Amino acid sequence: MASNAPGSPPRRPRPRLRLRTGGLATAVLAALWAATALLLPACTAPAVPPTPQVTPSACGAQQAAPCLRLIGAVALPHRWNVGGTAVGGLSGVDYDAEHDQYLLLSDDRSAVDPARAYTARIRYTADTLAPPEFTGVITLRSPSGQPYAPRLRAVEGTDVPDPEAVRWLPGGGAFLWTSEGDFARGFGPALRSTRAADGALLRDYALPASFAPRKAEKSGPRDNATLEGLALSPDGRIAWLAMEGPWVQDGPRATPASGGAPVRITAIDVETGRALRQITYPLDPVPHASPLPGGYTTNGVSEILADGPDHLLVLERAYTLGVGTSVRLYRIALASASDTLGLPALAAGNHTPATKTLVADFAQLGLPHVDNIEGMAWGAPLPAVAGGARVLVFVSDDNFNPAQTTQFIAAEYRVH
Repeated sequence: MASNAPGSPPRRPRPRLRLRTGGLATAVLAALWAATALLLPACTAPAVPPTPQVTPSACGAQQAAPCLRLIGAVALPHRWNVGGTAVGGLSGVDYDAEHDQYLLLSDDRSAVDPARAYTARIRYTADTLAPPEFTGVITLRSPSGQPYAPRLRAVEGTDVPDPEAVRWLPGGGAFLWTSEGDFARGFGPALRSTRAADGALLRDYALPASFAPRKAEKSGPRDNATLEGLALSPDGRIAWLAMEGPWVQDGPRATPASGGAPVRITAIDVETGRALRQITYPLDPVPHASPLPGGYTTNGVSEILADGPDHLLVLERAYTLGVGTSVRLYRIALASASDTLGLPALAAGNHTPATKTLVADFAQLGLPHVDNIEGMAWGAPLPAVAGGARVLVFVSDDNFNPAQTTQFIAAEYRVH
């Protein structure tokens, strides 16, 4: 989410505002970019500025719930160049242990460069995180086999996707990714699979009709509040899709004064594409009111991740104009929630939301700054000398805004 540069006016945190001001020259350059999967020599980004030593928050054996211990954080230079593209808008991350390779998805709507993902290596020790080494660029391909066009050159019958979340499919040769949709042109949210070698589209899943926007009927998902989160079950058979905010008929968005908002998370069979189940996640209220009259506030689910077959980790990311970004990580038990797949509208008493447990408030991790965290993945476990502990890797979406940063965070995930 947006932070305010000294002497500059405050900015709203959503990338759509930034992308619509990219200019004709940027759009033309994006349309000319035609590389599919550009393999690169290792391209290591320096931390800017060098990350100071930070003191981790307490995460000891006395805690009954899971918790995080900070390993480290680094930031990339603004619009760091990788393979002729500007790195930014990183909204999804995932790790392929078999090939020791990370995948990073940009939410660039082909406005800066064509819609794309990056491959990278990320290294850390028990108390140090190194800058990532980028190893490749994967240009996402439309059904025609061409890179997705920017808004100014949109192709009839093809959306301009808003990529948000990504997960490797078993084997590492392909990945799933979500788009929040192209509502202005009549396209709703999407779940797609793409081949890693050349960015070719393998499948465009047919999501349930309830996912389609219905402005006239005042129902369905809200624009820019759809498929922000994606989790894959450990066996790779089920994809969980998380909305960022509530559907229109389910109630208003979260505010500082509200009791939060209900967010739908849907299980999709990866092989058949059939919707299996849906649960409701109880989103927190926005944690801070704006000190500015009429100041912008928001809270939403920015990512989810499978923690074994029976639990999900849910990342909440909030923003308050004049205060900044707030990030909290929760853990939910899937069995604690009732199935809402057949409910046209959520109301008190007609469903049981998931039970959530706080894992970490990022304000308490010891970080000097927390940016717009949107990506979350399991990383390589720490070496045996450190007990083989599990590690979570997070990445932020800088919205291509020089007042923000592309931030990588690594943290040990402890369960007592």
